Amino acid sequence: MEEEEEEVLCYLDRVLEEEGFEYGDEPISPTHRQFKGDIEKGLEMKKLVLSGFLASEEIYINQLEALMLPMRPLKATATTSQPVLTIQQIETIFYKIQDIFAIHKEFYDDLLPNIQHWDEKVTVGHLFQKLASQLGVYKAFVDNYKVALETAEKCSHANIQFQKISENLKVKGPKDAKDCTTTISMEALLYKPIDRVTRSTLVLHDLLKHTPKDHPDFPLLQDALRISQNFLSSINEEIDPRRTAVTTPKGEARQLVKDGFLVEVSESSRKLRHVFLFTDLLLCAKMKKTSVGRHQQYECKWYIPLADLTFQTLDESDSCPSIQVLPEYEIEEMKIKISVLKSEIQKEKKAPKGQSRVERLRKKMNEQESWLLLHSPTIPFKIHNKHGKSYLFLLSSDYERSEWRESIQKLQKKDLQVCVLSSVELQVLTSSCFKLRTVHNIPVTSNKDDEETPGLYGFLHVIVHSAKGFKESANLYCTLEVDSYGYFVSKAKTRVFRDTSEPQWNEEFEIELEGSQYLRILCYEKCYDKSMLNKDDNEIVDKIMGKGQVQLDPQTVQSKNWHMDVIEMNGIKVEFSMKFTSRDLSLKRTPSKKQSGVFGVKINVVTKRERSKVPYIVRQCIEEVEKRGIDEVGIYRISGVATDIQALKLAFDTNTKDILVMLSDMDINAIAGTLKLYFRELPEPLLTDRLYPAFMEGIVLSDPAAKENCMMHLLRSLPDPNLMTFLTLLEHLKRVAEKEPINKMSLHNLATVFGPTLLRPSETDNAKGQHITTASDIWSHDVMAQVQVLLYYLQHPPISFAELKRNTLYFSTDV
Repeated sequence: MEEEEEEVLCYLDRVLEEEGFEYGDEPISPTHRQFKGDIEKGLEMKKLVLSGFLASEEIYINQLEALMLPMRPLKATATTSQPVLTIQQIETIFYKIQDIFAIHKEFYDDLLPNIQHWDEKVTVGHLFQKLASQLGVYKAFVDNYKVALETAEKCSHANIQFQKISENLKVKGPKDAKDCTTTISMEALLYKPIDRVTRSTLVLHDLLKHTPKDHPDFPLLQDALRISQNFLSSINEEIDPRRTAVTTPKGEARQLVKDGFLVEVSESSRKLRHVFLFTDLLLCAKMKKTSVGRHQQYECKWYIPLADLTFQTLDESDSCPSIQVLPEYEIEEMKIKISVLKSEIQKEKKAPKGQSRVERLRKKMNEQESWLLLHSPTIPFKIHNKHGKSYLFLLSSDYERSEWRESIQKLQKKDLQVCVLSSVELQVLTSSCFKLRTVHNIPVTSNKDDEETPGLYGFLHVIVHSAKGFKESANLYCTLEVDSYGYFVSKAKTRVFRDTSEPQWNEEFEIELEGSQYLRILCYEKCYDKSMLNKDDNEIVDKIMGKGQVQLDPQTVQSKNWHMDVIEMNGIKVEFSMKFTSRDLSLKRTPSKKQSGVFGVKINVVTKRERSKVPYIVRQCIEEVEKRGIDEVGIYRISGVATDIQALKLAFDTNTKDILVMLSDMDINAIAGTLKLYFRELPEPLLTDRLYPAFMEGIVLSDPAAKENCMMHLLRSLPDPNLMTFLTLLEHLKRVAEKEPINKMSLHNLATVFGPTLLRPSETDNAKGQHITTASDIWSHDVMAQVQVLLYYLQHPPISFAELKRNTLYFSTDV
């Protein structure tokens, strides 16, 4: 497959060179071949799509030719005394191949001159319409395909000569390509026509996207797409595995103390449960499925009398069952999808007759949020009864785990009797849960009224100053949590202040908010005693000294000044300050007034001054992260201390001589944060304002050859300093992702962190009729595509600057 892909590239480069895509050794200036106006941009995109398709079409024709090559000699031997195959076997195996070849050869010969003499008057719709009208031949081929394969396989087993022929068919490369012949099996070649119809349909989608509706091609391409889709649906049985949404409820007269939704690990899979804590027992229930109109009910899964409940494992060998944890990128991807849905719902509300669509979108959002609620928790909360039976819940926050544990332990201090419920009593108690519950809906935003506050989107700056009220000296630190998508996530952690009763942290953090309404602060005593290892989660358990939360009031937080506050927790007072920057403000890039620095200064100015290809700050931060941060869990995701980042920023801006000493002493998350800040503060994003719309269009192209063609063309169009810096960062992030088993940072995680920083719409484009109605729209707008663009390049084989300029590309997509 790789040889085939390289052939496409040889061809693409030849077409691009012939057609005036001038990629020489000279750096391409920002004004060179700009996408001028919508028509010209559409034409250029349309040509890129067609060039990619034509390249793969030439390879397809060569594959069909290779398949037909043994036909003539096989037919010649069929009438001799020693036939390799019978005439019937030959006709079965090669059924309709000659007809398909003739159709595509004619199509290719007609399309090629149109691309060679490309302008706004060229029409190709009639060619695609004619191609689609001949799909009846493919129907005949598909109907015979299974028999053809079986016959070829039987003949291979029966005849060693045919076996050699069928395993070593030679496919030649495109014209003028040197030594591009590849060897491929007959089985693989027989599959090519099956694959080709899908490819043609994808290309039609892409062409329609970049063809104006008043262009003569538009109705013809539409007709070709309709025919192709009808054909595909007649031969494909589409399976749509739909997820079912989850909902549940609660309590009784013995007094309900606490209830809530928890994820239980049962038989190695995650189940959403409604858990009820009564004064004398803990009951785990699930919502029973009822027919429409019937009253909802709970079904008891199990209960433990509090007198029998313990958090300690009795059996030393008892271990935690394996917990399936999804890759973080899947969680992040789902968050982005939910944000996009929220944005669509807001727009539909304002549209006339949009209500029915709003309901459909809400239903979809509820399913996706329920999925997120089920799959995101990872903190184990294990309980046992005295008979050795264990139950495992997964929570999203240590705060929540602590609350459940404290509530149970508080009740256990009373003189409790072991209660044993008869089946009737258990049924009565479970039935009453529905009326007694205090938490009525699963915590997803789709359950909230529209009037409820949507939360804050942007960046919360928090300084954790100090804490008082500890009775004795200890090793102390704080963690910060904010709510997001119905659950809380840990976002930052102060350093450990050793052996003190009055810690003075004075550390600042920048926390990203995604519809958040609360900030929680947890204060811990650090435990260094290995004997305190917790068997449930294999970690040394640090003791929670206190915990508390504050509501993020938009009026208070959104002022430009710092707002100072105190959280009181178990007699301990933690002093902190916070201020908030909305995401739309944080997206604005303000050029630096001090052009002698590096932050906020154009990248070409910095590289010219330094006489370097890649800015010094980028090279040094990457080097330091690779030296001692590549194994750090959450590198580039965990916030560094803001004051450390600002100190590094100042040092790089003033060209401090002892910058290397500072880097070697600095916390690695601060260095990672400095690199992210540098890219965020560039006056123009690294992948440029000019090319942003084209990146957004290129990444959604369906045809792999067209997408490759476009995405590599865009890289070549970057100014040299931007391209060199991007390629350097790309290779660094790939090296970080190689350590994913240790640092938990996959390529997708890294694309999520860096994508929206390297690619952003220009402020003028953002203001142009985007109709951004809410802060969540700003957050979700284009983010998914930005992540996908960076991920595309991260998943691509190595891209060399010199190779790009020489037009010899590597190609990683299946053609």
